[in-house]
Amino acid sequence: MLLNTYEPWKFAFSQEIVNIKENSFGIIGVPFDSTTSYHSGSRLGPIVVREASFGFEKYNTIFNKDLSTTFYDFGDVNVVPGNCEKTCKIVEDTVNELINLDIKPIIIGGEHSASIGAIKALSEKYEKLTVVHLDAHRDLAFDFVGEKYSHATVMRRVHELGLDLVQIGIRSSSRDEEEFVKSTYNIQTFKSRDVHKHMDAIEYYLTTIEGPIYISIDMDVMEPAIAPNVGNPTPGGLFISEIETIIENLSHKDIVGLDVVETASDRLGDNTAVAAAKIIYDFLTLID
Repeated sequence: MLLNTYEPWKFAFSQEIVNIKENSFGIIGVPFDSTTSYHSGSRLGPIVVREASFGFEKYNTIFNKDLSTTFYDFGDVNVVPGNCEKTCKIVEDTVNELINLDIKPIIIGGEHSASIGAIKALSEKYEKLTVVHLDAHRDLAFDFVGEKYSHATVMRRVHELGLDLVQIGIRSSSRDEEEFVKSTYNIQTFKSRDVHKHMDAIEYYLTTIEGPIYISIDMDVMEPAIAPNVGNPTPGGLFISEIETIIENLSHKDIVGLDVVETASDRLGDNTAVAAAKIIYDFLTLID
């Protein structure tokens, strides 16, 4: 065929939801951005990222590999606009349903708060879970304008679950967050300059992680000249080749979930949406 034809609202190359295969991956969208503090619009992220996925071929020329991973797209969860805590609980319940089907979640956001529910569900299944968090910001605030459930508090709620946290690409945080990191023993940081100058050290560290891993990618980790439409763009970010390297290293580990969040655009073909779709596409190619 000369033209791609596809079922709307499904990620490219996803399988029909019949005779579901165990130990596969399942995509869910979380169209929610009620705590966004700067650039709104990530509630439309699941739509534009899925649409962008149809720009890729099934053969991934970067990794010299076909996308052959079995995965399904279950559509979007029903969020509660304006209520982050209830929406996180809906995401948690949905991910638990996937776990019961022996399906590992891939979440398209939507604001970063979606990660809270997914990680909480997985932390109850896996005794020792490490979260690898790619972001421009630490997201370790105890609360944000009085709210404990927010895009700015995600990793604080995750840390409270007793999980190890690896933060990559950081280049913006508060003094309180920095002091909190210093007071803990299980948060490892690689700032954006480390990625640019010492990727070999990061690659080595990732190989030392044992046990199940959840990857959380806020699209503002990328250089905003490449991916501008995010909730909180911050100069000095990562390039797609650097994220590819990180994902390639992690693909050899026990990855039990992924989220790619904070694509904030209502335009089909948007640069940020294409980059987010590429990250998911690369992950699905490599994880098989």
